Amino acid sequence: MSEAEPMSSSPAKPDDKYEEPSGADKKKSAEGRVIQSVDRALKLIELIAGKDRPILLNELARAADLNLSTCHHLVATLVTRGYVIHAGRSRGYMLSSKLADLAALASREFDLCEFVRDELQELNVNLRESVQLAVLRDSILMTRLKFGSLMPTHVEPDEVRKMRAAHATATGKAILAWLPETELARVVSNSGLTPFTAKTITSLSALIEELRIVRRSGFSVDEEELEPNVICYGAALRDGSGAVLGSISVSIPKSRATTEYRAHMIRAVIECARRLSNRLRVGQF
Repeated sequence: MSEAEPMSSSPAKPDDKYEEPSGADKKKSAEGRVIQSVDRALKLIELIAGKDRPILLNELARAADLNLSTCHHLVATLVTRGYVIHAGRSRGYMLSSKLADLAALASREFDLCEFVRDELQELNVNLRESVQLAVLRDSILMTRLKFGSLMPTHVEPDEVRKMRAAHATATGKAILAWLPETELARVVSNSGLTPFTAKTITSLSALIEELRIVRRSGFSVDEEELEPNVICYGAALRDGSGAVLGSISVSIPKSRATTEYRAHMIRAVIECARRLSNRLRVGQF
């Protein structure tokens, strides 16, 4: 089969099986088991990365000691996921910049945690309530830094539930409010609008209206939308370009949520987010 010929669409034999790693001791206790197809895909990435030019499919298959059909299916998956680029018929495959982008993103996210740590810890000490930093990765809301409540009668939300609850959390809504409409639609399509409580927003039109209020007021609210008896206020962190890097929030139990206490929490969160965003805008990140 030549490089220019299309591959057969017939499925390759199943490769997603557990296989003991090679080696005298097989490193069973240290590394556990290896998924063969994942191991092979990573090997292909390493082989492509080691070339200073695009590599042909048959050349890649030989180097990886794979049959041509299996190699094609693995490479096609890497192309679909954006890690490998097909440079054209008769030219072969090369790495995209996605791995470098992911490494930079991970480094930037770690830096963001360190950047906000002191301010967020100070906010936690001053308010004595739970505070957190969250980011949106693809469609998943992820808490990256958290300082727990120093007060009694506080219920900490389930972090697993929060991952697909951007529409029902203050941190999530603070981020969603500044996304382009197409990106917002993608997040909602991927994560849905799950009703966690009777107060959760479950329609796109209601969410859009809520996010309009967030942009106008400068803060977001979770009014028992994720957990009963838990109220949360959040605000976005934005850099010099206006891009949202994440959001911070404070959670309080409903039992302490008097009008005066709410106003105090809102002011504190907005001011903290404003200080951090101002520092981001002047390049101190």
